[in-house]
Amino acid sequence: MVYEGMRSVAGPFLGSLGASALTVGVVTGAGEATALVLRLVTGAWADRSQQHWRLTVTGYAMTAVCVPLLAIAPFVGAAGVAVASVLILLERTGKAIRSPSKSALLARMATHTGRGRGFAVHQALDQVGAFVGPLVVAGAAAATGELWTGFLVLAVPGAVSLLLLAQLRRRVPSVAAPEPDDGGVSHPHPQRGLAALGTDLPRSFHLFSLAVALTTAGLMTFGVISFRFVDRGLVPIAAAPVVYAVAMACGALAALASGDLFDRVGARVLLAVPALVAVVPLLVYADELAVVLVGIALWGAAAGVQDSTVKAYVADLVPGRRRATAYGVLAAVQGVGALLGGALAGALVVHHVAALAAGIAALQVAAFVLLAVVLRTSARGPLPAGSR
Repeated sequence: MVYEGMRSVAGPFLGSLGASALTVGVVTGAGEATALVLRLVTGAWADRSQQHWRLTVTGYAMTAVCVPLLAIAPFVGAAGVAVASVLILLERTGKAIRSPSKSALLARMATHTGRGRGFAVHQALDQVGAFVGPLVVAGAAAATGELWTGFLVLAVPGAVSLLLLAQLRRRVPSVAAPEPDDGGVSHPHPQRGLAALGTDLPRSFHLFSLAVALTTAGLMTFGVISFRFVDRGLVPIAAAPVVYAVAMACGALAALASGDLFDRVGARVLLAVPALVAVVPLLVYADELAVVLVGIALWGAAAGVQDSTVKAYVADLVPGRRRATAYGVLAAVQGVGALLGGALAGALVVHHVAALAAGIAALQVAAFVLLAVVLRTSARGPLPAGSR
C-alpha cells in the first residue's frame, strides 16, 4: 500500500513540482534501477551474513518512513524536485535492501506448496496492497485537492506493516536450514569475492537474467506513462492513482493464473511476457482514453506474470544456499534495463512515440529468443543440492 501508493503518483507529483518529462523518466527509471542494481550487494550480503530477517525489516522500515516524508516536498520551494527525488531514491534503496532476503525466505517457505503458487500468492497479495494504496492516495487528493496529503495518510499502513513484521519474526524458518530436497545436507556459507557476484551461478541463469532485463526495459515505469496521459488531458492528476490501481488488479489476477500454470506446465508461461510488453506502448500512448486503459491493463498483466514466475524459476535454477545472491544478480541486471528503459521512454514519449514503440518491440523480440534458448537448454524441475 505504501510504496505503490507513492509510485502511482510519482510522475504527476514530480511534474507538479516543476520536473520535465525527461526528469521524470530519469528519476523513476533510476529509482527502479536503484531498487534492482543494489540487490547485487544486498543479496550477497544476506547469503554471507545469514541476516535475512534483519535486512528484510530494515528495508521495510525505510519505505515506511520515506514515503510520508514526501509530503514536505511542495513546501521547500525550488528544492522540491530534488527533495522528492532523493526520497523516492531512498525508498527504492529500502526495496533493494529487503528484497533478496525476503525472496529467499519465500522460496524456502514455498517448498511444500509449489514455488509457482507460493510466489503467485505473494505477488497477488502484493497487488492487493498496490490496488488499495493508490485508492487511498486518490481519496486523500480528492478530499483535499493536494497530492501530498495522500503521502501523510500512507504513514498509517506503514506503521501497521512494521508491527506485523515484529509479530512474524519468530515464525519465519531459517534459510540456512536444509530443505526437504537437500537430503538433510547443510550448505556452507557462500564464498567471498567474485563468487558473491554470481560468477559461480549457472550459465542458463545469466541468460535468463538478460532476457528478463530486456522485458523490464520495455515495461516502462508508470511514472512516464501517467505523465503523458495527464499531460495530454486524458486523465486528471487526482485520478492517476485509480488508473494505477486498475493495473495492479489486472496484475494480481495475471499473477495467480500464471503461478498456477508455472507449477503445471513449467516456465514456458514466461514466453507470454515479451508478447504482452511489445503491444503496450502502442496502446498506452494512444490519444483515446479507452485504448490507453486497455494498454495499462496489459501493462499490469505483463508485470504480474513476470513478477510471479521469474523468482520461482530462479529458485529452480540455483541452489538454496546461493538464492539471495542470485536474486540480487537478477535484480541488478534488471536494474540496468529499467534505467535504460526509463531514460528511453522519457526522451521519446513526448514527440517520438512511434520510435519508442519500435525500439521496445525490437527488445522484446530479443527477449523472446533468449527465453526460448534458456527453456530448451535448462530442464525445469526440483534442483538437487550442488547439481548446478
